[in-house]
Amino acid sequence: MVICLVAVAIMLFYGLNDPATTPSPKCLLKTVTGYDCPGCGAQRALHALLHGRIADAWHFNPALFFLVPLAVAYSAHELCGYRNQRMEAILYHRITLYTLVAALLLWWFVRNI
Repeated sequence: MVICLVAVAIMLFYGLNDPATTPSPKCLLKTVTGYDCPGCGAQRALHALLHGRIADAWHFNPALFFLVPLAVAYSAHELCGYRNQRMEAILYHRITLYTLVAALLLWWFVRNI
């Protein structure tokens, strides 16, 4: 329940406030090194997505389109009591987790070259 309330609060915040023009948290890695982290642009992408600007959201951070459904799947499995043996076997399989880590590292590399 608390997670759902936090998710709604985040959606309201980014739906009403543009991270590009309001004091929003800045990426520490980008500030220190100048390189984008895998999540850089996610705040602006979420704001654009909540306002129906799909192309802008994709431009800011395309990973958001893959991570949000994935986060929903993991959250549904863990928090909402949704227990499915097959889903659990897929979500927590070693290959799945290694693939997610590899994709994250690859995305981090590709967006900085």
